[in-house]
Amino acid sequence: MPFPYEEFDVSGVRTYPLSSRKSKASVDDFARPVARGASFKAWLDSLPATLGAADIRRVAAAIVGAKKRNGGLIWGIGAHVIKTGLSPVLIDLMERGYVSAVAMNGAGIIHDFEVALAGATSEDVDEALGPGRFGMAEETGTLLNEAIRAARAANKGLGQGVASFLAERQPEYGTKSLAVAAHHLGIPLTVHVALGTDIIHMHPAACGADIGETSLRDFRYFTACVARLMGGVYLNCGSAVILPEVFLKAVALARNQGASLDGLTTVNIDFVRMYRPQTNVVTRPVAGIGTGISLVGHHEILIPLIAAAVIESE
Repeated sequence: MPFPYEEFDVSGVRTYPLSSRKSKASVDDFARPVARGASFKAWLDSLPATLGAADIRRVAAAIVGAKKRNGGLIWGIGAHVIKTGLSPVLIDLMERGYVSAVAMNGAGIIHDFEVALAGATSEDVDEALGPGRFGMAEETGTLLNEAIRAARAANKGLGQGVASFLAERQPEYGTKSLAVAAHHLGIPLTVHVALGTDIIHMHPAACGADIGETSLRDFRYFTACVARLMGGVYLNCGSAVILPEVFLKAVALARNQGASLDGLTTVNIDFVRMYRPQTNVVTRPVAGIGTGISLVGHHEILIPLIAAAVIESE
């Protein structure tokens, strides 16, 4: 049966005083203009107390709080974080005691290795792919696979082996290397590899047994670190697939063995919200026990901003 053309009667609509309503935005939380020449702290304090600005403060507070209560701070670092020049910022945080462990994917350790050796990394794939030059830098393929082979022989993890390999050779740009810094500071560095995803797997020196054994050992090292994160923080910076998957499995294994992760804060930092980081880092691991925060934006802006906020909060 068709309905008739009939206007809804609004004469009896109920209203209430605006002042009685709970509102999500208030002038008390608005941003404030910053005077020319103001300090970073003045600028930080001027940000609105809402959305992304509030989340920056929450992340900084979680990092500072975790250090104070020895809750642990693990940084998951994707390749893009290194390519955008953030290693000096992260090394400074390592030296200040805001890093308990570092995890990388396979591309991350490659870029860090090249930075240490040559002070440069990240080739032009479009230019190199056609003529068959992509991924064929001699030193990267030969020396990294040599370091991994030596790590296996010494019963080390991939990250630990590459870090010591680099540190012993004192490369020209070693002060810009996360691996070298981790070695000198005694901070565990783990590398989590998917075979066939990295340029060094194309080289004749690559050995699946070496890569697999050392990366599996790193997974177990990483899980032991994750199991210590009660009241701590895990930050996934720029890894869309590998590190979120590895982190979720480490959480599962730690809980299987009775480790408490109560009070854990997880943070994902990337250009867009993606499925695996959102579910495997921000949502699932902290359900009912902690807090997950997603920051969307450029690593080269957000990570220095967080680092500066942490330092100002000391």
